Amino acid sequence: MYDLTKWSERLIQHEGLSLMPYRCSEGKLTIGVGRNLEDNPPNYEEQRALGDYMHGITENAAKMLLRNDIVRTYNALKHLIKGFEDLDEERQYALLDMCFQLGVAGFKKFKRLRKAIANKDFDKAAAECLNSKYAEQTPKRARRIAHLLKIGEWPYP
Repeated sequence: MYDLTKWSERLIQHEGLSLMPYRCSEGKLTIGVGRNLEDNPPNYEEQRALGDYMHGITENAAKMLLRNDIVRTYNALKHLIKGFEDLDEERQYALLDMCFQLGVAGFKKFKRLRKAIANKDFDKAAAECLNSKYAEQTPKRARRIAHLLKIGEWPYP
């Protein structure tokens, strides 16, 4: 099983944390730690906890959304990648981070990467990560994720 606290901290590092709604680079209304409110609106329980989120949310509310997003993304990856649950935690995180940033629909486009992961060809998976529009748009993040896919170790203390 994964370390929810560690993964949350890393995603906050990559995505940032905004308690006020904003428009992301794709023009989508977003809040918290990269929660796209248009494609992934709050469910009933989240809505009750958030209240009128258009006027801001608390840090605890942002972290609650993040935890829910991690669980939802992890469950999606279990269905998208054969053998996902057998991967080490760092490679699981790398794939979750990509899927979190791209959304499930965007991540589904990485067919060769997903096949490489299913075949445990981590060199090819890392290369596919770096040979993408994703890597062009977020090069530092993509290099960290490719390193995780290839080596299976977080590159920072």
